[in-house]
Amino acid sequence: MHKNSIHKTASTAHIAFASFIGTTIEFYDFYIYAMASALVIGQVFFPAGDPAAQALNAFLTFGIAFIARPLGAILFGHFGDRIGRKTTLATSLLVMGVSTLLIGCLPGYDTLGTSAAVLLCVLRFGQGLGLGGEWGGAALLATEHAPAGKRGWFGMFPQLGPSVGFLLATISFLVLSLFLSDAEFKAWGWRIPFFASALLVVVGLYVRFKLAETPAFAAALAQQNTHKTPLKPLISKHLRPALLGALAMTVCYNLFYTATVFCLSYGTKTLHIPRTNFLQMLCVAVLFMAVVTPISASLSDKFGRRPVLLAGCFLAILTGFALSPLMASGSNLQITLFLSLALLLMGATFAPMGAFLPEQFPVAVRYTGAGLAYSLGGILGASTAPFVSQLLVASGGLIWVGYYVSAMAAVSFFAVFCMHETSESVL
Repeated sequence: MHKNSIHKTASTAHIAFASFIGTTIEFYDFYIYAMASALVIGQVFFPAGDPAAQALNAFLTFGIAFIARPLGAILFGHFGDRIGRKTTLATSLLVMGVSTLLIGCLPGYDTLGTSAAVLLCVLRFGQGLGLGGEWGGAALLATEHAPAGKRGWFGMFPQLGPSVGFLLATISFLVLSLFLSDAEFKAWGWRIPFFASALLVVVGLYVRFKLAETPAFAAALAQQNTHKTPLKPLISKHLRPALLGALAMTVCYNLFYTATVFCLSYGTKTLHIPRTNFLQMLCVAVLFMAVVTPISASLSDKFGRRPVLLAGCFLAILTGFALSPLMASGSNLQITLFLSLALLLMGATFAPMGAFLPEQFPVAVRYTGAGLAYSLGGILGASTAPFVSQLLVASGGLIWVGYYVSAMAAVSFFAVFCMHETSESVL
């Protein structure tokens, strides 16, 4: 009895770590590109000239991955719902890792001309495919192993990945900024975090290959309760939760990428805040996201997913109105306050999604459904967020960027309001 208890605890800890480490690596890869797009991608891969045009081009390449993510969710979801979560998750991690490593190796515009930008877009698309297949599987890995009444808590582990991955990415660029000159950073320094990703991927693959299949999917496979093409029954029977889930995710994406990509670009290029200073502010802000994630997940188990999400969305609507005065102040303290508010509310709304989205779908289409909802939300909430914010600030000022944040939060509030409470459902 004692031995079984020890084995169960070790197995649960391994599952939690496996769901956490994979999303940490995937989001580290994703965020180092996001930061590079705000700091250097435009200068390296596009012709010299108008800095604003370079920034817009860089943000467009940033958005390509979000277009690829739903395709990745469908592709990997197809195999995840047919053959299993374990192998599919390992493959998605490998696709992401290889794409990231190759971006670090890719010569710039001075060497390859326009071909550099084309190849960059192809590899960025590969990053999106990998991440599109990662999140849904990691969330299912955690929640389909979770004991009753604890799915919100277990679903929190993959949700911690973004905050830890972002912190690692930010620290990477901060260290480079402290020890390298601007010329060295532009010439080769920005590539180092992309090379480091390869080491992280090896660790993630080792952990993933030691996993067993989830009980829910193993039972479905044994009962032959799977679909040859999971996308068909998803569209015919479960389209509503997929679309509402996508809209519910927009608040998370928009808060995060406004704070970390647009504000980083605006703060360093328009407000002329030194890159090291702004990265330090982001390191402080992301700690609030990391701390609130387990709190919000636990509250969602206690009070339900919808009340926690609705409260977070409402506060995010209000936070949009704080963007302009706090960012325009130029004060490091006030800017850090806004970044911290935005990332705290991102964590508060993101944490319950690890359980809320998988709970919307039956096991036979769950990988595809949860992953697709998550990825479609990224197209609306994140893919164009830095680009749209850049256009808005150029044409109407920062206040319109704040209105944009509030509008995206209102969309999510409405979507969550229309969805069913699922915390008591059986997976």
